[in-house]
Amino acid sequence: MKKRVKNQDIRLWAVLIWLLVWQLVSLALDSDILLVSPLKVVVRLFELVGESSFWKSILYSLQRIAGGFFLALLAGGLWAALSARFRGIRQLLAPMVLISKTVPVASFIILALVWLSSRNLAVFISFLMVFPVIYTNVLNGIMETDKELLEMAEVFSIPRGRRIRYIYLPQIMPYLRAGCSVGLGLCWKSGIAAEVIGMPKGSVGERLQQAKVYLDTADLFAWTLVIVVVSILFEWVVLWLLERTAKAWE
Repeated sequence: MKKRVKNQDIRLWAVLIWLLVWQLVSLALDSDILLVSPLKVVVRLFELVGESSFWKSILYSLQRIAGGFFLALLAGGLWAALSARFRGIRQLLAPMVLISKTVPVASFIILALVWLSSRNLAVFISFLMVFPVIYTNVLNGIMETDKELLEMAEVFSIPRGRRIRYIYLPQIMPYLRAGCSVGLGLCWKSGIAAEVIGMPKGSVGERLQQAKVYLDTADLFAWTLVIVVVSILFEWVVLWLLERTAKAWE
């Protein structure tokens, strides 16, 4: 995880420069509708923090998007294990995984609205976007397991539980970390997009849509900033739990 963060190479001076550019462009346009200044966004954000509906909206969206992610994590791992064991299952799931990777998320959202209520839409869409990432990564990790270690385990009749813990899991964990890192970003992008289109009452997506309808650019930027912060915190917590779990298995 440290290597991944290092590769992003985000520096405070770079962030400050982009904030300065944002401020200068805002001053040049001189229109809060076209582009509000960073200072006004921060002021509006502090105003939102004091509202109870602000926290309720975050909790509403967090529950559903996190639920979709963890369902995809569980289902992706289980189906990857079955696919590694049975070629027929791998071949059966291949078209679905390909469709999930290639079809635009907006198409899935519109189709899902025919079958599901808007309240459960973010769960389904988050699951649908994350599942192929977790499934593919875990499957690759299982398929890349050292064959010589597996042969040694077979020769010495090592129990299946020990094989999973000491052979498969160390091999799978790097793939799972990479899958989770990508999936965590996807689940928030797709989940919020589903809420913006479906507009379930009390969600972050509904607040974004309202800001757009009323041309409230300060609200739009403030809620976007909230999404970024919550997404980063959620990713940090999940990856930290994954690291702790990996160490516990060692």
